[in-house]
Amino acid sequence: MSPSRSSNNRGYAQIAILGVLTGLAACGGEESTELVYQAVPVEVRDIIVSAEAAGVIEPDTLVEVKSKASGEILDILVETGQKVERGALLIRVDQRSATNAVALSRANLDVALARLENATSQKGRAEELFQSRSITETEYEATMLNFANAKAEVVRAEVQIDNDRIRLDDTNVRAPISGTIIEKQVERGQVISSPTQNVGGGTVLLKMADLNLVQVRTLVDETDIGKIKAGLTATVTVAAYPTRPFRGEVLKIEPLAVQQQNVTMFPVLIGIRNTDDLLRPGMNAEVEIHIGRRDGVLAIPNASLRTQRDVSSAAMVLGLSPDDVMQQLAADTRARQEEKGGDSTSRTTLAASINGGTDPNEAATQNTMEFQGRTITLPDGVTRRQVEAIFQKFRSGQQPTSEETAVMRKVRSAMGGGRGSGGRRRSNSNEYQFGGSYVVFVLRNGRPEPVNVRTGLTDLDYSEVISGLTAEDSVLVLPSASLVQSQQAFQERIQRFTGGGLPGMSKSSSKK
Repeated sequence: MSPSRSSNNRGYAQIAILGVLTGLAACGGEESTELVYQAVPVEVRDIIVSAEAAGVIEPDTLVEVKSKASGEILDILVETGQKVERGALLIRVDQRSATNAVALSRANLDVALARLENATSQKGRAEELFQSRSITETEYEATMLNFANAKAEVVRAEVQIDNDRIRLDDTNVRAPISGTIIEKQVERGQVISSPTQNVGGGTVLLKMADLNLVQVRTLVDETDIGKIKAGLTATVTVAAYPTRPFRGEVLKIEPLAVQQQNVTMFPVLIGIRNTDDLLRPGMNAEVEIHIGRRDGVLAIPNASLRTQRDVSSAAMVLGLSPDDVMQQLAADTRARQEEKGGDSTSRTTLAASINGGTDPNEAATQNTMEFQGRTITLPDGVTRRQVEAIFQKFRSGQQPTSEETAVMRKVRSAMGGGRGSGGRRRSNSNEYQFGGSYVVFVLRNGRPEPVNVRTGLTDLDYSEVISGLTAEDSVLVLPSASLVQSQQAFQERIQRFTGGGLPGMSKSSSKK
């Protein structure tokens, strides 16, 4: 994934965060190390994240035109690049065999009608004779059977003539869709085969495509495919129009992966409206899928973020006690939890006890709760006290009742539509999947202090701050834990090197 940044993102210069001053006095082993950090203020900026890939323009709808009739091509009425409407005549095929079949069917129909007329007359006479007992019942039934056979023969003749007329009409090949002729594979005078009569599938005459809607088939690495979903907007650029980007939309992600040079990729289809007919099949395209965008948010450099694993090494860099730092972070976490849920819970519990177990303002005071770092809005009829009681039952190992299970189903369905801790409504998009919980060191009162922060969208240089910091804070950019460890290993190697008694080197120095 290649993150794109807004113009104000480009002013962030590289910061030298670690300086090592190693001095060997008189070939001695005394060295001094100076660790340098810089305080960077929390700033308001735009964060844009996108994934870039290459692809090829394809028609959204591609149709191979074949003829249901076999024979010689008499005339081709269209050329490549020509737009035609559905039902327009494209090619004429030799009609002689089909015309003869229609004439024969008409003759058979005339014979069948004549036989039906005779059978009808015989049926009338047989009925009169049977009434007067002049013929036997067997003779009467034979006459009725002849009449039924005559009627069936007429039906067969009519169906045959309809089928032959259809075959005659099939000699005129018409456009199956409204679109553009993009390829012609036959010429006048060529003998073609029918796909309905030939096991080989028949002859492809033309290829048509609806170019009003085209698509780009691009391959996205499996590490980025989780950030992409149908409906995301995209910008498509082709070499023919380098200064004119085209707006697209992610149509779908193919479920089957493709291996390219031992890299697992997934095909992604980008749909584009081609109203001006500028995009043509086969054009190479550059696609930029807009994964997320946050305008005017608090942001800090990613270099200032620390995970729990390297908090201790960062504290040592700043000259702080790792144990004291961990205690401060734990106290900060407890204070936030108490601030979010402690006061409101005690107030609502007191109000409920005064009112005999029911709070008249319960719907207004208990319609939200914190869950996994999120503030979710509870559905109607469900209070925070109910949910907390069910959670307590889960923690104690008890099984919930059917009513409590139904309540939890409602809560789970509401988790996707809650409000974030910053008061903003969290959308169902994947902008927040980049975020996480980190630790930053903030310069307050001239001293560095650890602070727990929650981040959101990131462009790999800056991260959105969801909670934990304000615009007045300044975060400290520090070396990574691996950099500190490599520096310590380097110092140890220097010490072993100077203390190993190598020829020509001595740790002592003489004074004059």
